[in-house]
Amino acid sequence: MRRFIPSTSCLIAFDTAARHLSFTKAANELHMTQGAVSRQAAILEDYLGVKLFERINRRLILTAAGAEYAVQVAAILKEIEMATFQVMAHKNSGGVLNLATLPTFGVKWLIPRLAKFTAAHPDVILNLSTEVLPFDFNSRAVDAAIHFGEPNWPGAVMVRLMGEEVLPVCSLELSRKIKRIEDLPEMTLLQHTTRPQAWHDWFNHVGVACPDALSGPRFEQLSMVIQAAAAGLGVALMPKFLVETEIALGQLHVPFPFAVKSPQSYYLTYPEKNASKAAVIKFQEWILGELAEA
Repeated sequence: MRRFIPSTSCLIAFDTAARHLSFTKAANELHMTQGAVSRQAAILEDYLGVKLFERINRRLILTAAGAEYAVQVAAILKEIEMATFQVMAHKNSGGVLNLATLPTFGVKWLIPRLAKFTAAHPDVILNLSTEVLPFDFNSRAVDAAIHFGEPNWPGAVMVRLMGEEVLPVCSLELSRKIKRIEDLPEMTLLQHTTRPQAWHDWFNHVGVACPDALSGPRFEQLSMVIQAAAAGLGVALMPKFLVETEIALGQLHVPFPFAVKSPQSYYLTYPEKNASKAAVIKFQEWILGELAEA
């Protein structure tokens, strides 16, 4: 059955013009003439029977239909591009692994070790992106993800990597003001948006009352919390393995060495259909081996 799809040249011209809101800038990016880009857009409009662009006060703008179509076309072209890269990479036997990782975990733990993975598997092309929360694998060009939390990602395989211990850290100046553990509830508690219960659970574990354990400035990424603590903005509750360097360098200090085991863990997660994918298998074997040696 014939597919009702416009030509890719028209779609690429439309996508580029929609991003720039300029046929001239689109032409420069595509190494075409302004007239050629304009004609491609006109051909697409004729094909669809819908106006995608209009000019107001000599400015090119998208119509409502054009704006909606532009979002969808951009996503589809991106998927086609990623699929093309992946097929091209198969000339090496390892293929491509598109991995989503937690931002701070990726920067501070994973990336410093990736040279070992690439040395062991030079045939695998590893592409990294960042994600903080679970997402639908069916709607994303991602093969696997590193997740922290509970093993409840629907429709996905979850391989436990490791647990963690969390402990309070802060600047040297602030640590000097904390004479006893009961002083901590009076401090500004730095919060991480995806771990809203962390301080509450820690205080319960060490047996210290803190009515305002859920209060304090919130940060989306653990790296931001680390920097905020080092800057003296408050006390942070951090996974020990993520702040070892800052503690060793004296950028962060531990006012009380009460490390508490988190109830959640780190997982390698991927959809069931990727369980037999060579790149996923190689990465899983490598990271489990790396953790076993640590």
